Amino acid sequence: MGKTIKEIIYENRDLYKQWLIDFCAVPSVAAQNRGMEDSKKFLQNLFDTYINEKVEFIETSGYPVAYSHIEADSPYTISFYNHYDVQPEDPIELWNTPPFEATEIDGKIYARGIADNKGNLIARLAAVHAMKQQNPNLPINVKFIFEGEEEIGSINLAEFAENHADKIQSDGNVWEFGYRDVDDRLQVSLGVKGMLYVELSAEGANTDLHSANATIIESPAWKLLFALTSLKDQNDKILIPGFYDDVIEPTSEEIESLSRYLFDEEANKEQLGISKFVNDLTGLDLKRKHLFEPTCNICGINSGYTGEGSKTVLPNHAFAKIDFRLVPGQDPNRILKLLREHLDNQGFQDIKIKDMSGVQAARTHPTEAIVEAVIETVTASEEMAPNIVPNTPGTGPMYDLCQRYGIPSVSFGVGHYASRNHAPNENIRVQDFYKHIEQVADLIVRFEQKLKSKGVE
Repeated sequence: MGKTIKEIIYENRDLYKQWLIDFCAVPSVAAQNRGMEDSKKFLQNLFDTYINEKVEFIETSGYPVAYSHIEADSPYTISFYNHYDVQPEDPIELWNTPPFEATEIDGKIYARGIADNKGNLIARLAAVHAMKQQNPNLPINVKFIFEGEEEIGSINLAEFAENHADKIQSDGNVWEFGYRDVDDRLQVSLGVKGMLYVELSAEGANTDLHSANATIIESPAWKLLFALTSLKDQNDKILIPGFYDDVIEPTSEEIESLSRYLFDEEANKEQLGISKFVNDLTGLDLKRKHLFEPTCNICGINSGYTGEGSKTVLPNHAFAKIDFRLVPGQDPNRILKLLREHLDNQGFQDIKIKDMSGVQAARTHPTEAIVEAVIETVTASEEMAPNIVPNTPGTGPMYDLCQRYGIPSVSFGVGHYASRNHAPNENIRVQDFYKHIEQVADLIVRFEQKLKSKGVE
């Protein structure tokens, strides 16, 4: 009798962990054009040496998309979307270990990009590697789609999908991310919010001035602050006329699923060191706002002198970066237009808007075969039933790659509630990494069986 998948994964556990450690050593920061070519070389070697399958690096207007189609004697296809770029490591002084030297401490591995998104990417490749050790012929076609620009807004993924619609087609997609709740329950997410990311800037004199000139010279910092306060009130309502007009309200079925979504308020507040949520919301109202409502958030704001001590200066420039998280029905291009009209009507015609990125919201119906297969996989391998999240409050280019082409998509993965994505000391737990390898291998088998049972042709 041959070895089981779990036995094969166990025998290769050190190899798979080394793949992850080596990949995290590549500082693939797309925003700074660091390590991107080395990432290509790493993936090329991984496919050539271990997966023994062809990988293409398909050119876009930016960084290439790594694409591999592992063919099987099956009419069905599962696809996996991940990204090989990571966030910058700043502020580096807050890291306890070197961000690009994966360090294992007490069952966790710390490295930039290990949770977002290299842990998931490597685990999914490892699952296919293990399955091919058991049987070179997979039960279903598998496609890997790894982009290099997710952390800078996936600015060329829609172009890639449009130019290669035949390559991206599948019966279901497993999206990049996935996390565990505070109680260790694994989340299964069925969608993402959309986003419009902009930079607002205000200009003053042609140079910084002594602050004594504030009597007669307009301050761009104050101008920007006044513009920002016109966008949202103290109850978190966005004040841009027409902003909510196209929002598709959640269905009764989605509200019912929201009531089943588990969110431990007290544990989350304790973890974050806060005493309350926005507007003192609790219960279903809190969950509805978190998952089904849009936002207007200031990501960063800068002007003038912010160093040690004092410097009496009237700055000549001020800027703020803002993200609007959007829900189904909201078009980022229309929101951008409404933002410009609002600022003009409020007297801020000279506030400049730099459009940095925009993506549509996406959501998958819970009765899709890929969703049911993931839920069955997680249920069979976990002590607790999964926490079904109608859609996460975060954003990704899911619509551009999946829903636009009729491809349902679902997310689950290696992260946990304190993985610290985008922050210093990003980490995953080693046991979650190995568990995800096992689950992906099981999912590939279950998905093929689910499609057959549903009579999908």
